[in-house]
Amino acid sequence: MIFHYSEERVKVKIQLLRTFRFQKGGNVKRRTNPKMSPVLLVFLTGLLLFGCAKEEKVQPPAPIVEVTDVTQKDVPVYAEWVGTLDGLVNATIRAQVGGYLIKQNYKEGDFVKKDQVLFEIDPREYQAALDQAKAVLSQSVGGLDQAKAALSQSKGAVEQTKASLEKAKAEVSVQDARWTTAKANLTRVRPLAEQNAVSKKDLDDAVGMELSTRSSVEAAKAAVEAAQANIVAAEAQVVGAQANIAAAEAQILGSRAAVEKAQLNLAFTKVVSPVDGIAGIAKAQIGNLVGPGSAEELTTVSAIDPIKCFVSLSEQEYMRAQERRLKQVGKVSSLDLILSDGTTYPHKGEFGFADRQVDVRTGTIRVSITFPNPQNLLRPGMFSRVRAEMGVKKAAPVIPQQAVTEIQGKYLVAVVSPENKVSIKQVKVGERFGPLWVIEEGLAPGEKVVAEGAQKVRDGVVVSPKPFEPQAEAKPEAEKKPESEPAAQSKSKKR
Repeated sequence: MIFHYSEERVKVKIQLLRTFRFQKGGNVKRRTNPKMSPVLLVFLTGLLLFGCAKEEKVQPPAPIVEVTDVTQKDVPVYAEWVGTLDGLVNATIRAQVGGYLIKQNYKEGDFVKKDQVLFEIDPREYQAALDQAKAVLSQSVGGLDQAKAALSQSKGAVEQTKASLEKAKAEVSVQDARWTTAKANLTRVRPLAEQNAVSKKDLDDAVGMELSTRSSVEAAKAAVEAAQANIVAAEAQVVGAQANIAAAEAQILGSRAAVEKAQLNLAFTKVVSPVDGIAGIAKAQIGNLVGPGSAEELTTVSAIDPIKCFVSLSEQEYMRAQERRLKQVGKVSSLDLILSDGTTYPHKGEFGFADRQVDVRTGTIRVSITFPNPQNLLRPGMFSRVRAEMGVKKAAPVIPQQAVTEIQGKYLVAVVSPENKVSIKQVKVGERFGPLWVIEEGLAPGEKVVAEGAQKVRDGVVVSPKPFEPQAEAKPEAEKKPESEPAAQSKSKKR
């Protein structure tokens, strides 16, 4: 047993001892009466026992704690999934032509607009190629003009040859008529010559005329055949000229395509953003040789308003979610995004789409949820939690969250009996609901639990309870505490 002696009792004991001293000549001499020693010993022992008994009866004051009743509320039941944010569009920016990087026109991490120039590649080689292609195009256009002129000339030759043919045919008719006349004259003169009715000279003239006109007819027919051959040759020249025109036109098309390709390559020296979004860190530096064969991209631009959040659902959760969606046709189901710091994102999300298949390795399916991101606060790659209301739990027992103490995975609550005696109970907790916590097992409605001051109590301790005031209401008292400190300090100084 440990005895506690106060300062006053020690002084009393010392005074009693001094009563047995005698003073002579100013010197104090201690004399002991042998007959009185046993009596004095008994007296002092009784005094000490009496003081100890009196000390044991002093009990410390009961700790003051704030208690609240276990109430019942209709609590919404939520389900949460870990999600990863990703851009609505993640455009990988690569160089489409080769060359040395000479300029970077954007600030990393800034918002860029569609068709904004991000990088520039040395354009001199591609400008020269464009000028060369334009020169070839001009030559092709000149060749087409020459082919068209040749075609016109060939067509003129055809018309001229046809006119010659018609003239030759007319000459054939004339000579044929003369031949016919000569033959008739010979036919008439020859019998007369046999009868010596005409001279031999007239017969010879008739024969000569017939032979002459026959030769003229044959010559005219030969001229017709020559004219026909000339027409065929002229028409062949026309066909050749037309083929030359077609070749020249094809060459022009090829030259124009080369010009367009050269223009595209020259335009590709200015690398632009294909979407509105946030531009990432540049992977290439000024002076680097870049091109389509580069292993690393120049940068990435992500469209993040709205932004996607991917979560993985089990097959059972996916089926339940689909059934819930079918029942809520026409209703907008909102989803909450819990950020890594525990705050709830102010904008609600909506279901985007589900992947085409379930991952056979994990048995989960990826689901996309879109959230508005007008301030570009959310960025791809951030981890978060998506919370969805799955139903309402009726008359669920709830207590303040600060009334629950977690120790090595166990949740403990200090329950106060009607006699103000504390008993520590282990409970099974459920969902959190604002500042409250649903208790699945371990408490009954109407029981009183310690909400503030649980660290002061232990099992079996009697407490002095007072009503629990929520933190918002207790804030003014907290503000008054600094004012009481100077008064406490002044008291200590007086002591």
